[in-house]
Amino acid sequence: MAEAGSTTPATREAPWPVALMSDKIAAWIDRLGQVWIEGEVTQWQLRGGHVYGKLKDLSRDATVSFTVWRSVAQRLTSDFAAGDRVIALVKPNFWVKGGSLTVQVFELSHVGLGELLERLERLRRQLQAEGLFDPNRKRALPFLPGLIGLVTGRDSDAEKDVIRNATLRWPGVRFKIHYAAVQGDRAAAEVAAGIEALDRDPEVQVIIVARGGGDFQNLLPFSDERVVRAAASATTPLVSAIGHEADRPLLDEVADLRASTPTDAAKRVVPDVGEELAGIDQARARMSGRLGQLLAHETDRITQLRGRPVLAQPERIVDDRAEELVRWIARGTELADRAVEDRARALSETRARLSALSPRATLERGYAIAQLADGAVLRDPADAPDGTAIRVALAGGRIAATSNGPA
Repeated sequence: MAEAGSTTPATREAPWPVALMSDKIAAWIDRLGQVWIEGEVTQWQLRGGHVYGKLKDLSRDATVSFTVWRSVAQRLTSDFAAGDRVIALVKPNFWVKGGSLTVQVFELSHVGLGELLERLERLRRQLQAEGLFDPNRKRALPFLPGLIGLVTGRDSDAEKDVIRNATLRWPGVRFKIHYAAVQGDRAAAEVAAGIEALDRDPEVQVIIVARGGGDFQNLLPFSDERVVRAAASATTPLVSAIGHEADRPLLDEVADLRASTPTDAAKRVVPDVGEELAGIDQARARMSGRLGQLLAHETDRITQLRGRPVLAQPERIVDDRAEELVRWIARGTELADRAVEDRARALSETRARLSALSPRATLERGYAIAQLADGAVLRDPADAPDGTAIRVALAGGRIAATSNGPA
């Protein structure tokens, strides 16, 4: 038996050990290095942050197992599932112990339609991170635009639908049309140029970008970054009317208003003259009715006020107050006279009391008051010895006298 690591060819007499053959297979596969492969994912399982799956050839019956380690899985920019067509940068590895071949994935991305979806998703996330989809950026449309800018294909059904429905709703509406390719390689640049040109026109008050639907690939120009950024930079309110419900292009996200169809765009941008006139008539009728009710209510209030006695016979208040005033004047005069009489009587009584107590009244009854020279009243004869000059006060006046001593 050949020893491990031997370069001797294996023979019946000297066969290689299984491990030797496995080591040689592993070494040969390891020399292959990293390669790009393409296939369809038939199994995708996430365990512990790692991904284990199988990749099937697109035309032949061949399948290989693959592993995406956590560090690589975290860098993947889109979601993957069974059935996705992908391209991958892999390095084949032969597991000696189990005798199985697996490939380690270093890069993984969609191809074909999946690749387009992946690119669109990356662009969507980028624009959303920049705030271009923020609802606060969206502007209100004018009630009745004087001039509508229209970006659409020449002689397209979308153009006819917008103009016909807008004219039916408001016959005086005006359009400024910028024709552009709405599919193909030229579409994105021409649509972006149309938005920018109409936005520069000061008379244009709203811009409609219209196309009559289509499949996913035909709508790709309306998800082009140039178109989306032109719409986001426009200062004029913009309406997206691509007319496709299943696949919403990125223009729908950044537009100030998304219309489901070009016809819907015309209805959302231009008011219906019939409806507006009917609304005016209804408002006028409501105003007339309300004004009539208000006038009737105020008339009733005035009638009630005029019916009150104070307004029906205003002189009654004057008469009533005049009579009351006369009564109060008479009462006041009476009280004043009574008060004067009472005060006069009290004064007379006080005067009489004063007169009765006055020294003069005593003198008039024949009495006299003897006073010494200093004015002191003489009360005791001993106070006036013989020869003392005294004065005697009488009712009619004063006389001088000389005391002869006590009698």
